[in-house]
Amino acid sequence: MEKEKHKGAGHRKRLRDRFLQSGLGGFLNYEIVELLLTLGGSIQDCKQQAKQAIKKFGGLRNALDAPPEELQQIKGIGPSSIFGLKLFQAISERYAKEKISKKIPLTSPKAVADYLRQKLGREKKENFVILSLDSRNNLIKDAIVSVGTLNANLVHPREVFKEAIDARAASVIVAHNHPSGDSEPSEDDLVITKRLVEAGKIMGIEINDHIIVGKTTYRSLKKDGVI
Repeated sequence: MEKEKHKGAGHRKRLRDRFLQSGLGGFLNYEIVELLLTLGGSIQDCKQQAKQAIKKFGGLRNALDAPPEELQQIKGIGPSSIFGLKLFQAISERYAKEKISKKIPLTSPKAVADYLRQKLGREKKENFVILSLDSRNNLIKDAIVSVGTLNANLVHPREVFKEAIDARAASVIVAHNHPSGDSEPSEDDLVITKRLVEAGKIMGIEINDHIIVGKTTYRSLKKDGVI
């Protein structure tokens, strides 16, 4: 039997064989990170680094979303090691975009929130988005109207409804993310919403909702009675 060149080689092979045979069903979260770290070509055992990543970032999702510079703060994880993690992230985003149909039904606040998490999930700043819909509430077009901390001066009805008119929208949903993770609306959020609703009445374009997306939660200002 050929002698293993490195003590971690057999373990890495077993991880990969497990995945090929039965998928991720039996994997612990740290083992998923460990498997991705092995794609960087490192000859060292990545188990401890993977466990530290899960602990440091508070779970699998946060570890996979972590910026490269923060991942590399873990001893033993270098630029090459994070290749697999970043490759997985990039492929997931591309796959999600191509899998989604051109006509996306946005018929509930949850559907809007799920769509926006794909689009804005890792943004570090607030992005204000207009979603232009057809008469069946299918998405025609989305557009980012402003980036940065929202206030009434940054989000002007002229820019919002220009996008809707260009898309020949029957109605629109406006939305933005809260990078802090908290989806609670601010006073500016409420002011902006009321201002856009009034402008929409004048333009003859209904604002169906204003969705605020946090990390794991969302708020519908229509459901809250603001619209």
